[in-house]
Amino acid sequence: MTRSSASWVTPARMASLLMIPFLPAQASVGDVGLLPTPPMGFNNWARFECDLNETLFTDTAQSMVSRGLLDAGYNRLNLDDCWMQTERSANGSLQWNTTLFPHGIPWLANYAREHGFHLGIYEDAGNATCGGYPGSLNHEQQDADTFASWGIDYLKLDGCNIYAENGQPLRDEYKDLYTQWHKILSGMSQPLIFSESAPAYFCTNETDWMRVMDWIPENGELARHSDDVLVYSGEGSAWESIMTNYDYQVQVARYQQPGYYNDPDFLIPDHPGLTDDEKKSHFALWASFGAPLIISAYIPDLPEEVITFLKNKDFIDVDQDPLAQQAALVTRDANFDVLTRSLANGDRLLTVLNRGKKTSKTTIPISQLGLDSSCKYRARNLWTGAVETIKESVEITLDTHATIAYRITPPRGCTKTTPTGMIFNTASSRCLTASSDKVTFSTCDAKNSQVWSVLGSGSKFTLSPLSDSSKCLSASKDGSASLVSCKGGSGTSWSHFMTGHLKSASGDCLADSNGASLETCDQSVAGQIMGLPSGVKLASGLF
Repeated sequence: MTRSSASWVTPARMASLLMIPFLPAQASVGDVGLLPTPPMGFNNWARFECDLNETLFTDTAQSMVSRGLLDAGYNRLNLDDCWMQTERSANGSLQWNTTLFPHGIPWLANYAREHGFHLGIYEDAGNATCGGYPGSLNHEQQDADTFASWGIDYLKLDGCNIYAENGQPLRDEYKDLYTQWHKILSGMSQPLIFSESAPAYFCTNETDWMRVMDWIPENGELARHSDDVLVYSGEGSAWESIMTNYDYQVQVARYQQPGYYNDPDFLIPDHPGLTDDEKKSHFALWASFGAPLIISAYIPDLPEEVITFLKNKDFIDVDQDPLAQQAALVTRDANFDVLTRSLANGDRLLTVLNRGKKTSKTTIPISQLGLDSSCKYRARNLWTGAVETIKESVEITLDTHATIAYRITPPRGCTKTTPTGMIFNTASSRCLTASSDKVTFSTCDAKNSQVWSVLGSGSKFTLSPLSDSSKCLSASKDGSASLVSCKGGSGTSWSHFMTGHLKSASGDCLADSNGASLETCDQSVAGQIMGLPSGVKLASGLF
């Protein structure tokens, strides 16, 4: 949930911030073993909101066992908002609602364990949750200890009712609170998995949103970066809600790594506003991203065909791949989004979404996937299991809002993969486009002039368009970006940073401004934040 109100900075809280010692990172990317692959399971919110109780969770657990979802990997049961009483106890500790949970949360955690699940819980970093229940402000250590004593091993921390005083930017107040929680959780003998909701509160401000995203992977294992997916009873289009979060997800591929996962929110496979193809696309895209697969639906009533695709082993294997790359955009045009990523065994994933309003066809050259067009590859359709041989290109026909994915296996001698795809400004969604010796940012059209190969294995590399592999992107002396010969061309070395800035050897950053310009690197300029192909090694320390 994302809703903001107000809180305050008390002397007690300031004292608690000062008293927390620096601790080596034990959670997040500092300890990949805490969450080596994205979480899978159930959360009540998008389907039931505050209408949760003990029986919902026990019935859901039983259904997940009997219908094979637990065996497929869905092993988490996560409580969302409204599980607690409206007041803390006399000693300040949180209390569960005894009417909703008559046996208690510790009992439910034990029930979950006995049936093969882990139990997670919800709280808020402010002084109240989004639903108006007690928040954790000034009770952080107490609440962490309470959750651990109950048998909880996963915390979703929301960000309602937070604001900053004394002129501090609001984003810094969120950073203070979430960093405090990270230190507390890292100091525990068994740290809780930390799901952060902070970025979702800054979606309307591109630069603030990216500044929050920059510190998120160091503080937790996953983070909600965008709007709530449409709840079951909500007004609006469920598909457009999914696509809104999808569009945020493609902007943040560079952050994902083993131990940290971008979270585009729940799967909603029983939402009445979705077609069958849209439900399957939702699952296929989230799995292709390597995103958390948290179902928010009434699982006992899900049709068998929905259970079947949620258990699809080929997609789940992709989602849980230990390399943990997020699929990134290769091309985009008026109808199709094409995404790719590398997998740990050397395979390459191809995922294609038809965002258009009618059935359409497309042809994808395999060179756009960073593969050798002179080789023959084995391609497994992840929906049907059918295997075909591809060379030079892949032809695809898709119904509206449908998605197809292939796992492409190289033959011996053709195992090299080059990170290849769009370079796009995340604020404008425009693509860097090559034309003769010039480059500019323009509407994405899926042509080779907008598909770039990243050449070099380190954090410094050259960038060459598929439309002319003899040319490389260069920082010109006049402050513009251009194309020059890759052989001996000056100014062709580039580095990509966690912040999204693409910096030239001259020290300036590429910007979607005046065609394509070089500017002094600046975190407050959204036009400098770029998305690149998956697999690019990030540099460190730009700011």
